[in-house]
Amino acid sequence: MTTIFITGASGWIGSAVTDELLANGYSVTGLARSDASAAALEAKGAEVHRGSLDDPDSLATAAKAADGVIHLAFKHDFNDYIGAGHTERATVEAMLTEIEGTDKPFLFASGAAGAAVGRPATEEDASPNHGADSMRGGSENLALGYADRGVRPVALRFPIVHGVGGDHGFLAYLAQLAKERGVSGYIGDGANRWPMVDRSDAARLVRLALEKAPAGFRAHAVAETGITARTIAEALSERLGVPTQSIRPEDAEAHFGWMAMMFGVDMPASSEITRDLLGWVPTGPTMSENMAAGAYDL
Repeated sequence: MTTIFITGASGWIGSAVTDELLANGYSVTGLARSDASAAALEAKGAEVHRGSLDDPDSLATAAKAADGVIHLAFKHDFNDYIGAGHTERATVEAMLTEIEGTDKPFLFASGAAGAAVGRPATEEDASPNHGADSMRGGSENLALGYADRGVRPVALRFPIVHGVGGDHGFLAYLAQLAKERGVSGYIGDGANRWPMVDRSDAARLVRLALEKAPAGFRAHAVAETGITARTIAEALSERLGVPTQSIRPEDAEAHFGWMAMMFGVDMPASSEITRDLLGWVPTGPTMSENMAAGAYDL
């Protein structure tokens, strides 16, 4: 039985990926930092590797013992984002160095951002981030550089991953903010766009990428190419019963906090190449459908 080592195995995306792999005949060893995470993984039938991102040597040992790696964990510390990127780079480099020359798959989470301007980013757009001080420590370009070093690296470019059952990310933050502020806000005219995918579709894409993606591929887990910030705000407004409001760009930081530096960016992305190559067809709920179903009720 093929064994896959998953970091972030008990997280929002990782828990769905763990379920997807177990349901399709894989053995999973999941990284667990806490007793609660370890118990959750064991209850599913997964093996547990105790450790954290702060111990890259331990993760490298687990990567060596497995038949493949899916690296989904990341320190979402927006008070020290450069430090989080340094940790990410050290973790990725340690695992890749350990499995170099083995031809093992190494799938890793990356953002949906490419170098595209004025159009949806595609799988052919290389990441503009290089070096330890760049976004996520420049780990996408670092990892894909191992494609000719006896590893099968595959970038998993996740957009906003939504769904029912415990999301603590982008949409959950906006929902909490709308309740606290009494308005569901967007920046300026709210015309900037964000790609979206349901968590179940994201998990299935990861499995298909594990099975089919070639070395160096950038897989786009995008079901909806670009939902405008205003549409997001209006969906939250309708569900939560608060008015929608445009926030002036100069007031964005005061209203949105750390989210201000992201929420006003235009980030559409397509997935046509991914769908054709992997045979991936998103079938899960849309963002609006999950919102209407109460996924972000507070």
